[in-house]
Amino acid sequence: MALEAVKQIGYRPVHLNYRCPLGELDLIAKDGDTLVFIEIKTRSAGDTGPAKEAVDRRKQRRLSRLALNYLKTHGGLDTRSRFDVVAVGLSEDQPKIEIVKNAFELLY
Repeated sequence: MALEAVKQIGYRPVHLNYRCPLGELDLIAKDGDTLVFIEIKTRSAGDTGPAKEAVDRRKQRRLSRLALNYLKTHGGLDTRSRFDVVAVGLSEDQPKIEIVKNAFELLY
């Protein structure tokens, strides 16, 4: 669902479930000339809090390290990039998908 949602707004997927020794990035896509590292968070009806709030500072640091590793290993350190969060809320009715652009800044 998240992949289809970002495609609908014009993102071009580059990697899905990119893995390296440091961990995994859910989705890497291009939005124009910007490389977007996307964290996908899903919450069911019984879970507490919005899905986008699950990306705390600790998670942001880990995602930042993963993104820097990706850029380094793929020769993209001079590439414009950002972090987005796709929040998927599952309910009894219909899933709600929210795309948060520039969700957080690079953390070291």
